[in-house]
Amino acid sequence: MFCLLLVALSAQSAPPPTYIYAESFRHGTTRIIEDKFELKLTPQNRTFSEHVKDTQGFDHYLLSVIPFGPEGDTTITRWQVRLADLTHRYYNNILLSSLQPDAADNPRNQLFQLNPSNFVAIPIKAKRIIKVEGFYLVLQVKDYHFTPIDSPYLDSMRIAIELTNTDPRPATDTPK
Repeated sequence: MFCLLLVALSAQSAPPPTYIYAESFRHGTTRIIEDKFELKLTPQNRTFSEHVKDTQGFDHYLLSVIPFGPEGDTTITRWQVRLADLTHRYYNNILLSSLQPDAADNPRNQLFQLNPSNFVAIPIKAKRIIKVEGFYLVLQVKDYHFTPIDSPYLDSMRIAIELTNTDPRPATDTPK
Protein backbone atom coordinates (compact mmCIF):
# COMPACT_ATOMS: atom_id res chain seq x y z
CA MET A 1 0.00 0.00 0.00
CA PHE A 2 2.82 2.38 0.92
CA CYS A 3 4.59 1.66 -2.42
CA LEU A 4 1.43 2.50 -4.36
CA LEU A 5 1.09 5.79 -2.49
CA LEU A 6 4.75 6.62 -3.12
CA VAL A 7 4.38 5.90 -6.87
CA ALA A 8 1.22 8.03 -7.04
CA LEU A 9 2.89 10.93 -5.24
CA SER A 10 6.01 10.79 -7.41
CA ALA A 11 3.87 10.79 -10.56
CA GLN A 12 2.01 13.88 -9.30
CA SER A 13 5.18 15.76 -8.42
CA ALA A 14 6.96 15.10 -11.73
CA PRO A 15 7.75 18.45 -13.36
CA PRO A 16 5.96 19.17 -16.62
CA PRO A 17 8.12 18.94 -19.73
CA THR A 18 9.86 22.16 -20.73
CA TYR A 19 8.66 21.71 -24.29
CA ILE A 20 6.94 19.25 -26.61
CA TYR A 21 8.17 18.97 -30.19
CA ALA A 22 6.42 17.72 -33.31
CA GLU A 23 6.82 18.08 -37.04
CA SER A 24 4.01 18.91 -39.42
CA PHE A 25 3.05 16.46 -42.13
CA ARG A 26 4.08 19.28 -44.49
CA HIS A 27 7.78 19.10 -45.31
CA GLY A 28 9.55 21.61 -47.48
CA THR A 29 11.97 24.50 -47.51
CA THR A 30 9.63 27.50 -47.16
CA ARG A 31 10.93 30.02 -44.65
CA ILE A 32 9.02 32.95 -43.21
CA ILE A 33 9.55 36.49 -41.97
CA GLU A 34 10.11 35.94 -38.25
CA ASP A 35 7.70 37.39 -35.69
CA LYS A 36 7.07 37.18 -31.97
CA PHE A 37 4.03 38.46 -30.05
CA GLU A 38 1.50 37.77 -27.29
CA LEU A 39 -2.27 37.49 -27.58
CA LYS A 40 -4.85 38.03 -24.88
CA LEU A 41 -8.05 36.24 -25.84
CA THR A 42 -11.37 36.78 -24.07
CA PRO A 43 -15.04 36.06 -24.88
CA GLN A 44 -15.19 39.62 -26.25
CA ASN A 45 -11.92 39.26 -28.21
CA ARG A 46 -12.27 35.58 -29.02
CA THR A 47 -10.48 35.14 -32.35
CA PHE A 48 -7.20 36.11 -33.95
CA SER A 49 -6.12 35.98 -37.56
CA GLU A 50 -2.94 37.21 -39.25
CA HIS A 51 -1.13 36.56 -42.51
CA VAL A 52 2.36 35.10 -42.27
CA LYS A 53 4.70 36.21 -45.02
CA ASP A 54 7.38 34.07 -46.60
CA THR A 55 10.90 35.48 -46.96
CA GLN A 56 9.98 36.90 -50.38
CA GLY A 57 7.30 39.06 -48.70
CA PHE A 58 4.25 37.19 -49.99
CA ASP A 59 1.30 36.20 -47.78
CA HIS A 60 1.94 32.45 -47.65
CA TYR A 61 0.06 31.27 -44.55
CA LEU A 62 -2.88 32.33 -42.41
CA LEU A 63 -2.37 31.92 -38.66
CA SER A 64 -5.67 31.77 -36.75
CA VAL A 65 -6.74 31.19 -33.16
CA ILE A 66 -10.37 30.21 -32.70
CA PRO A 67 -12.48 29.36 -29.63
CA PHE A 68 -14.31 26.11 -28.93
CA GLY A 69 -16.98 25.30 -26.40
CA PRO A 70 -20.19 23.34 -25.98
CA GLU A 71 -22.17 23.16 -29.22
CA GLY A 72 -24.82 25.87 -29.43
CA ASP A 73 -23.28 27.83 -26.54
CA THR A 74 -21.13 30.96 -26.46
CA THR A 75 -18.90 29.81 -23.59
CA ILE A 76 -15.28 28.86 -24.31
CA THR A 77 -13.54 25.76 -22.96
CA ARG A 78 -10.41 25.85 -25.18
CA TRP A 79 -8.75 27.65 -28.07
CA GLN A 80 -7.28 26.07 -31.17
CA VAL A 81 -4.42 27.40 -33.28
CA ARG A 82 -4.52 26.79 -37.01
CA LEU A 83 -2.06 27.45 -39.80
CA ALA A 84 -3.44 27.32 -43.33
CA ASP A 85 -1.23 27.38 -46.43
CA LEU A 86 -2.73 30.02 -48.72
CA THR A 87 -1.07 28.47 -51.77
CA HIS A 88 -2.62 25.04 -51.13
CA ARG A 89 -6.08 25.66 -49.67
CA TYR A 90 -6.92 21.97 -49.41
CA TYR A 91 -5.73 21.76 -45.79
CA ASN A 92 -7.13 24.18 -43.22
CA ASN A 93 -4.52 23.26 -40.59
CA ILE A 94 -1.02 22.14 -41.49
CA LEU A 95 0.01 21.95 -37.81
CA LEU A 96 -1.08 18.31 -37.79
CA SER A 97 1.80 15.87 -37.51
CA SER A 98 -0.11 13.23 -39.46
CA LEU A 99 -3.27 12.97 -41.53
CA GLN A 100 -3.85 9.30 -40.66
CA PRO A 101 -7.23 8.66 -38.96
CA ASP A 102 -5.62 6.94 -35.94
CA ALA A 103 -3.20 9.85 -35.43
CA ALA A 104 -5.79 11.87 -33.47
CA ASP A 105 -4.88 9.88 -30.35
CA ASN A 106 -1.21 10.89 -30.59
CA PRO A 107 -0.53 13.88 -28.28
CA ARG A 108 1.97 15.30 -30.79
CA ASN A 109 -0.94 15.65 -33.22
CA GLN A 110 -2.73 17.89 -30.71
CA LEU A 111 -0.11 20.55 -29.94
CA PHE A 112 -2.31 23.22 -31.51
CA GLN A 113 -5.13 22.49 -29.01
CA LEU A 114 -4.86 24.93 -26.07
CA ASN A 115 -6.98 23.07 -23.55
CA PRO A 116 -6.53 23.70 -19.81
CA SER A 117 -8.49 20.59 -18.79
CA ASN A 118 -6.78 18.24 -16.35
CA PHE A 119 -7.70 15.33 -18.63
CA VAL A 120 -5.55 16.17 -21.67
CA ALA A 121 -2.17 14.67 -22.55
CA ILE A 122 -0.35 17.98 -23.01
CA PRO A 123 0.07 20.25 -19.97
CA ILE A 124 -1.45 23.66 -20.73
CA LYS A 125 1.70 25.66 -19.97
CA ALA A 126 4.14 23.38 -21.83
CA LYS A 127 5.99 25.11 -24.66
CA ARG A 128 4.79 23.63 -27.95
CA ILE A 129 7.25 23.62 -30.85
CA ILE A 130 5.96 22.60 -34.26
CA LYS A 131 8.24 22.43 -37.30
CA VAL A 132 6.42 23.33 -40.50
CA GLU A 133 8.37 23.14 -43.75
CA GLY A 134 11.54 25.25 -43.11
CA PHE A 135 10.33 27.17 -40.04
CA TYR A 136 8.99 26.67 -36.52
CA LEU A 137 5.84 27.80 -34.73
CA VAL A 138 6.27 28.08 -30.96
CA LEU A 139 3.19 28.34 -28.75
CA GLN A 140 3.06 28.78 -25.01
CA VAL A 141 0.08 29.56 -22.80
CA LYS A 142 1.31 32.12 -20.30
CA ASP A 143 -1.88 32.51 -18.30
CA TYR A 144 -5.56 31.55 -18.32
CA HIS A 145 -8.58 32.17 -16.12
CA PHE A 146 -11.94 30.50 -15.56
CA THR A 147 -15.22 32.23 -14.66
CA PRO A 148 -16.44 31.16 -12.23
CA ILE A 149 -13.12 29.87 -10.94
CA ASP A 150 -14.37 26.26 -10.49
CA SER A 151 -16.04 26.04 -13.92
CA PRO A 152 -14.65 24.74 -17.23
CA TYR A 153 -15.43 28.07 -18.94
CA LEU A 154 -12.52 30.33 -19.84
CA ASP A 155 -12.79 34.09 -19.61
CA SER A 156 -9.22 34.73 -20.76
CA MET A 157 -6.07 33.14 -22.09
CA ARG A 158 -2.72 34.80 -22.78
CA ILE A 159 -0.62 33.07 -25.44
CA ALA A 160 2.95 33.74 -26.56
CA ILE A 161 3.48 33.01 -30.26
CA GLU A 162 6.80 32.90 -32.08
CA LEU A 163 7.47 32.23 -35.75
CA THR A 164 11.14 31.52 -36.35
CA ASN A 165 13.40 29.98 -38.98
CA THR A 166 15.84 28.82 -36.29
CA ASP A 167 15.25 25.65 -34.26
CA PRO A 168 14.19 26.96 -30.81
CA ARG A 169 15.02 23.75 -28.97
CA PRO A 170 18.05 23.82 -26.67
CA ALA A 171 21.22 22.85 -28.57
CA THR A 172 21.63 19.71 -26.44
CA ASP A 173 18.20 18.44 -27.56
CA THR A 174 18.41 18.96 -31.31
CA PRO A 175 19.49 16.10 -33.56
CA LYS A 176 22.94 16.39 -35.08
